[in-house]
This record gives sequence, C-alpha cells and structure tokens, in this order.
Amino acid sequence: MNKTLDWRLLKKLYSIHSPSGKEDKMIAFLVSCLKSLPGVRLGKDSYGNLYAWKGESETYPCIVAHLDQVQRNHPRDFRAIETRDIIFGFSAKEHSFCGLGADDKNGILIALETLKKYDSMKAVFFKEEETGCHGSSHAEIKFFEDCRYVIQCDRRGNSDLITNIGCSDLCSEKFIQDIDPEKWGYKEETGMMTDVEALKERGLNVSAVNISVAYYQPHTNEEITVKRDLEKCWKFVQHIIEDCTDTYPHEIGDNACFGYDEWEIEDEIHSIIQQDPTMTASDLYDMYQTNFPMLRLEDFERIVAEHQLWYDDEEETLTQTFKPDGKETDKEDFIF
Repeated sequence: MNKTLDWRLLKKLYSIHSPSGKEDKMIAFLVSCLKSLPGVRLGKDSYGNLYAWKGESETYPCIVAHLDQVQRNHPRDFRAIETRDIIFGFSAKEHSFCGLGADDKNGILIALETLKKYDSMKAVFFKEEETGCHGSSHAEIKFFEDCRYVIQCDRRGNSDLITNIGCSDLCSEKFIQDIDPEKWGYKEETGMMTDVEALKERGLNVSAVNISVAYYQPHTNEEITVKRDLEKCWKFVQHIIEDCTDTYPHEIGDNACFGYDEWEIEDEIHSIIQQDPTMTASDLYDMYQTNFPMLRLEDFERIVAEHQLWYDDEEETLTQTFKPDGKETDKEDFIF
C-alpha cells in the first residue's frame, strides 16, 4: 500500500478539456494510456463508454469514474499549478483561476492507478455523468457480473462514504463492516445522483459505494484538489481492493426509490453554498440545474436567501473558504 500517486499524470488529465458530450479527447488519451499497460484489454459499448479489464480471475474488484466535466471555459494557456498542498487551475492570459475538472478527473486517476498496480482489475469510464448519468444509464450490465463490488470515487471533500441515495441502500451491511470506513477516516453519508446509482437502477447486483476524492468547490473556476486528501482516498481504495476479496451481493428491494425529497436536495445545496459562500443563485442554477432538474431559478434564489438568514454574521461567512488542511479561514490567508 505504498505506491504514491502520479501527480504528473493527474495534471495531464486536468489539461484535457472534456465537457459533457465532448469527451473524445479524454477517451483518446485514456485509450493510449491504457494500451501501454501490460495485460489491459479495452472495449466500448454502443454509447461510447470505455471499459478496461486486466488479468484472469473468477471475480474482480471494479472501479468506475466519469469522463466529463462541468466547466465550459478552458483557456488555451490553462495550467494546473501544483503547490506542496494543493493543485489549482490558472490562466495567465486571463489573470484568473480555471476549473480543473477534478470532478471527476481525480476519480479517473484513482482508476488508472488501480489498473497499474493490481493484476486483476476492472474499470469503466462513463460519459455524460454531469448531465444526468446518461453514460452509466446505457452501461453494459453483463460487464459487472463477475465483480465483487463497484467503487466510485466522485464525492467532494475527504471523509464521505456514500452508501445510500434517495431512500435506497447501495451496499450490504457486510460490505460496510469489512471496509471499516471509520478506521480510514470516512463516515457513511447519503448522496445524490451519480453513476453507481444509475447502475443499481439498471440491476447491478453487488455492493457499490461512492467515496470522497479530494476536490473542493466543484463545478467552479475556484475548484481545487487537496493532495493529502487524494492520497487518503487512494489508501482507502487500496485497502478495499487488497483486504475485501469476497463478493458482496446486494440488490435493491422492491420498495427502493432513488428520488430525493425536498429536504435532502436543499441540504445538499446549502452544503455547496457553505463551500463557496460567494456563489449566487444564478451561479448555482447554471452549474447544478442538471443535477437538480426539478428546481427553477426561483428555487435557488429562495435557498440562497434562506442560507444568508441562517448565519448571524453574514460578513464573516462571506469571507470564509478552505485552507489545504481543510479548516476554514479568511480569504486573505489563503495564498497560492
């Protein structure tokens, strides 16, 4: 469990602009990268999702990630700047920060690292997650029939283990017990629409989870990756692959539902605002309307107004952001 992450590869992934529906450059890069790995075989389905598998085994650990990003602006002089603690995007010509697409290029990196390290492994790279999980909704479910479980690394932050979406569980209690999330600094949470949810809806019959993968302020130009948190995720994934060698069956029940109630949705949006209190209702609508298609601009305006009312000291709230250690501080102390 000592293999370090390939930071140069991650910055290369950031440099490839892959907005939803225009993932061809990313797919071409991944095909080239994966073909260089001994023993890795590749395939595509009719929708264009990319499948990779390695080794001969009765069962495989499986990891999935999505290829697309929300950010539409990607200047020609985009650079991924790496410091000791974080990575962020920057354009010198525009004198501005640029979104990395770390949601979900961080997950792509973890998937690539597993295919490099392990003799028996499966991975899938889905198109168009950000616009409604279209890629995973067209996945070839037979590919997963010999998988022990499915791991997705596509959650912001550094400590969430998504085991439930809507009112439906994604995995068995046995799987949660064996991966022992608290030991590795993770806790069970309820999540929102993502690829493992779409797979479960289509009949995936093994346990699945979604893990925090160290991006913050996703979908914005101020998106950053905290390196220490990404290393934490990588260690957790290695633990699962190396120590959880059983198959963990799980099927959603007849009464399962993947809809979201009003309170869950609004709580998620309040969490997003807390990460970046400068976001306006229009910003939220532009960036997250595909995630919450039931919400109108007026709904986002109401939620933003309520969020501001809930904080006694609005000025203090509006000047807070995240330091690389995950603690909140004043913006003037957050120097790149």
